[in-house]
Amino acid sequence: MFVRVFYALVLLAQAFGLWGQGLITGQITNEQGEPLPGASVVVEGLKKGTAADANGVYRLENLPPGEYVLRFSYVGYEEVRRKTRLPEGIDKALLHVQMTEKAVEINPLVVRATRADRSTPFTFSTLSREELEANDFGRDVPFLLAMTPSAVVTSDAGTGFGYTGIRIRGSDATRINVTINGIPLNDAESQGVFWVDLPDIIASTEDVQIQRGVGTSTFGAGAFGGTINLNTTQRHERPYGSFAGAAGSFDTWKATARFGTGLLANRFTLDGRLSRITSDGYIERGSADLKSFYLSGAWFGKRSSLRLNVFSGHEITYQAWCGVPAEWADDEERRTFNPCGTEKPGEPYENEVDDYTQTHYQLLLNHQFNPNWSLNFTTHYTRGFGFFEQYKADESFGRYFPQAADFFVVAAGDTLTERDVVRRRWLDNHFFGNTWALHYIRNDNRLKLTWGGAWNRYLGNHFGEIIWAEHLPPGIAPEQRYYFGEGNKTDISSFLKAQYTLDNDLSFFADLQYRLVDYDITGIDNDLRDVTQNDRLSFFNPKVGLVYRPDRRREYYASFAVGNREPNRDDYTDRAPNSPQPKPETLYDTELGYRQSWENATLEATFYFMSYRDQLVLTGEINDVGAPIKVNVPESYRRGVELAGSWRFHNRWRLSGNLTLSQNKVKRFTEFIDEYDDAFNWVGQKEVQHENTDLAFSPGVVGAATLAFEALDKEAGEKRHRLNLALLGKYVGKQYLDNTSNEVAALDPYFVADLRVRYRLRTKAVRNLELSFLLRNALDARYANNGWLYRFHYPGDVSADPYSIAGPGSERNMMGLYPQAGRHFLLGLRWDF
Repeated sequence: MFVRVFYALVLLAQAFGLWGQGLITGQITNEQGEPLPGASVVVEGLKKGTAADANGVYRLENLPPGEYVLRFSYVGYEEVRRKTRLPEGIDKALLHVQMTEKAVEINPLVVRATRADRSTPFTFSTLSREELEANDFGRDVPFLLAMTPSAVVTSDAGTGFGYTGIRIRGSDATRINVTINGIPLNDAESQGVFWVDLPDIIASTEDVQIQRGVGTSTFGAGAFGGTINLNTTQRHERPYGSFAGAAGSFDTWKATARFGTGLLANRFTLDGRLSRITSDGYIERGSADLKSFYLSGAWFGKRSSLRLNVFSGHEITYQAWCGVPAEWADDEERRTFNPCGTEKPGEPYENEVDDYTQTHYQLLLNHQFNPNWSLNFTTHYTRGFGFFEQYKADESFGRYFPQAADFFVVAAGDTLTERDVVRRRWLDNHFFGNTWALHYIRNDNRLKLTWGGAWNRYLGNHFGEIIWAEHLPPGIAPEQRYYFGEGNKTDISSFLKAQYTLDNDLSFFADLQYRLVDYDITGIDNDLRDVTQNDRLSFFNPKVGLVYRPDRRREYYASFAVGNREPNRDDYTDRAPNSPQPKPETLYDTELGYRQSWENATLEATFYFMSYRDQLVLTGEINDVGAPIKVNVPESYRRGVELAGSWRFHNRWRLSGNLTLSQNKVKRFTEFIDEYDDAFNWVGQKEVQHENTDLAFSPGVVGAATLAFEALDKEAGEKRHRLNLALLGKYVGKQYLDNTSNEVAALDPYFVADLRVRYRLRTKAVRNLELSFLLRNALDARYANNGWLYRFHYPGDVSADPYSIAGPGSERNMMGLYPQAGRHFLLGLRWDF
């Protein structure tokens, strides 16, 4: 009797406990009505989800009455969101869902292996094509990324055309990994990227992702400051044509023509571009003459796609890399002075140029084996060749041809030991290889695996020629080489990435990469030293992290990553004879982040701590021929906070921006300072110990903000008019030209404001007609964003040299800066049809 009463009470309690609870159920199928077993179902806003059974049937139980939003996902299919309701008094609701299979496209597979998304614990920003086009007046890529967090950009010619650079979190281009469609772009030897070699590449780019810090594993050079990934492989379904032109200050002109066939016979596409950009530059003779093309053909099958990209750039830029004397940088008349080419008596040498051509060939294959497994494979080849030419006055021929150090000129009756020469220093290189990635995604999307790898080979020739000289010595012919060397490098890497999600709100991420570098240098360098040597390095780069997503609007993430990077060519070739080879650098990167979105606003906050071991820095030490060399410093670090966000506070107003506050320090290093006597003869080097000083080119404050106003957005019949006004501001705090925190070597903080106006018209006949105007440096700020410094001791007077600044005692500082243009403008026209 007691047992019966007990069971009755239990059943009664269960009945009361389940009172008002309900069930949502249904079947998940594809467009053919076939069930999708394992499809994932999540109730948004609740920590509740399930997976469909073998018949595609799902059950969500114990739900109280109310309205729900369900999210359905299945590998290879478009995500579906549906609303449903459990009314009071009804314990069951039926919701059947039909999912649409995704079209196989080359774009997602190509970039997925090396990109981060919101489910990975890394810090990144992605710029869409719309965002890129808003600021695209033909300037180099760095200037289109200038408003992203922690970015500082530079321009030799002062305008954003020609030689430009970007630093991320203070790390220079040699520490930023760059890929195009997942294929490495960094030069294998210098590890830098010369954007001038690919002018107007943004016109063929669909989006750009910038990862800050070590980031996820990628191909090519080691990522120390960040990763920049360009994607050019979007499939265009409809045929299109486009013309874009720009004109502006400093005789700047740009013309770009683009076309696309759209999808032909449901299988083929062909896209192309032709570009020409010219500018005189702000700095005297800092001209740029840039040409490029892009051609891409693709075939799409049911589960495979194949694309061939061919793109090339040819640049001729008058050298502006010498820098302006520091004391002239604030002088309105003399701040544009260009010393390059002025060694020639009379007028500056007209052909003091950099002339280089780079052509890329990319073959990209993607195959979807089934909804769970996919493969992308690429093979690539890059051909580069070119030179920079210089007029050098009063040169000793012994530095070029030792056997002709002195020679007798019969007609003049005297011996010439110095003469003017014109020299060319050449690069002639080949870069080729393969990359691949095999992807697995479980049906419920909770487990994702990627196994990737790459084999790349670089063959580089370095040689110099004397193409003209006063009184060529006997036996020396024009264009005879005075040095020749090779640099051959093999880079092999493989990585395994795994991501697993628990309860649809907590994800674990692991990324293990192994990289092998074999670098051979042979021959004679430009200082006539034999630099033959070899180095073989292996690196293990683990990365782990987690992402917590309590709902669709909030994310918290944490990661720890290790990055390793080999020395550059110059670190090997410029080291002192018989000194040990430079050591590779190691970075330990910790990132803690938070992302929040509201209906009209977003906010991101990141704390990072980047601890370096054996970072290579300039200390003033020189080799036996006076060339500066880098030295490994045991400990240095970067730590800071990055904030980024946006707020649409009215239907016509939007404010967005970012702010980085950081400390960037070398804990301890030894500075070497050259010493000269009264007659300016070198007598040795002085050692100075430094502790806890600032890393060079690493401002403690970097910020950017954009205030946009939609002045006009209306439709009249078939016409749509849009007028957008935007005020853009960029602030860069004080930074130093070396690692000593010496105030003489400081670049002043600067703030630059731009005004942008865009008018767009769309009609039935005109897909898009756009007129744009950019007023650069609207407040006419006078600033320099880059420079160089050489510190030495000399007891004599240096006041006559505009490059030299006297310091305490006998300390002297030679300093060159790169002033940027004052107020100037660019006008743009774009017509899409």
